[in-house]
Amino acid sequence: MKCIAIDDEPMALNIIAQFCKRMGDMELSTYTNPLAGWEQVKRTRPDIVFLDIEMGGVNGVELARELPAGVFLIFTTAYAQFAVDGFELNAVDFLHKPFSYMRFEKAVQKAVRLRSLLNMAETPVMNEEEITVKVEYKNVKIKLSTILYIEAVNNYVRFHIVDARPILSQMSMKSIMDLLPADKFIRVHKSFIVPRHRIASYSRTQVVLYNQDITIPVGRAYADALREQ
Repeated sequence: MKCIAIDDEPMALNIIAQFCKRMGDMELSTYTNPLAGWEQVKRTRPDIVFLDIEMGGVNGVELARELPAGVFLIFTTAYAQFAVDGFELNAVDFLHKPFSYMRFEKAVQKAVRLRSLLNMAETPVMNEEEITVKVEYKNVKIKLSTILYIEAVNNYVRFHIVDARPILSQMSMKSIMDLLPADKFIRVHKSFIVPRHRIASYSRTQVVLYNQDITIPVGRAYADALREQ
């Protein structure tokens, strides 16, 4: 998770850095110059921004009015009187200095939950594009939006389809990957291809599909590419 912390007090940034390291899986950049930090927020659109309010003549509340869409804001300040202003800007949380690790962790977890809900709400819906494959002596059209996942079976590929029987076609995984739109499908294993929009969660060893009791293995050679994409 990418995060940016902006505070004109280096000690405050050091505490946030320690807490992020303790939580794990948090890539943090820190800025004592609020204007430089906010330019980086607008440029990189991190997952979470930790923002002080009173910073040597620069007001964090005013900066936050230009918060990029999809970035979650957590205010970190010694001035409790600004809390109302912060929540009016849809801040995820307001951490009143000095705050404990447990309080920090609670705020971050709230942002993580909100991000998960947002991702689910914005899960892309595939349009009605089709591919045509050879099934025995016939050409069969398959709507991309109906594919659950694709599995290699010896010299064939099996298309697992929503509410329908699988379709078996004699072709290689490489040839089917060349046929599919690269921005909509990803190969996660030498024997499995999945539509990106159907991935509910993933790790280095498996992918879980949305609304399906289906777990797909992730091959060791494909784990890094899966994470990047």
